[in-house]
Amino acid sequence: MEKKLEFGEILSYAFTNGLKNFLSLIACYLLWMLTIWIPYLNVGTTIAMVTLPAALSKGKMINPLEIFDGKYRKFMGEYFLVVSLGMLIIFIATLFMIIPGIVMGIAYCLAPLLVVDKGKGATEALKLSNKITHGNKWTIFLVWIVLAIPYIILGWIWTPLAIIYLILLTPISLCAMASIYGQLAGDIEEG
Repeated sequence: MEKKLEFGEILSYAFTNGLKNFLSLIACYLLWMLTIWIPYLNVGTTIAMVTLPAALSKGKMINPLEIFDGKYRKFMGEYFLVVSLGMLIIFIATLFMIIPGIVMGIAYCLAPLLVVDKGKGATEALKLSNKITHGNKWTIFLVWIVLAIPYIILGWIWTPLAIIYLILLTPISLCAMASIYGQLAGDIEEG
């Protein structure tokens, strides 16, 4: 049965949990930026950062040092495969007047989380992400637009304000994705 996302519920969860985890999520990003120069370690921390919403969807308080856990490097091959396949499909879809690319980007937004959190293979994760986002793409799109509009407006007014908003937005957007992921993929069995 198709699950329906509620716009207000996603934003409420995003702000509540984003503020609750604000310092730890900002610390995660700072630690991640420090690892950019360490190639192998950075792959694991990047995968950890991308898949933080999976942990947040379970109501976990995030420990910033968790991004160094070796379990994330275990998924390196599948992660690169799912991201590469997804980006290739999105690129091709974008050639058809941009909008199909946006739709496919939303359709595949949960695939990396399904690979790391649920242990799905790359193609299975892409299919499953497309399936569970079906009927909810407009809601997901509207959440991202609502969160992005202040950034765009502030960027026109004064760039430092936009940067401050972007820092504040980071935990909130991660928690918005956590809400979406938790509602749509929370009961999917690990495979």
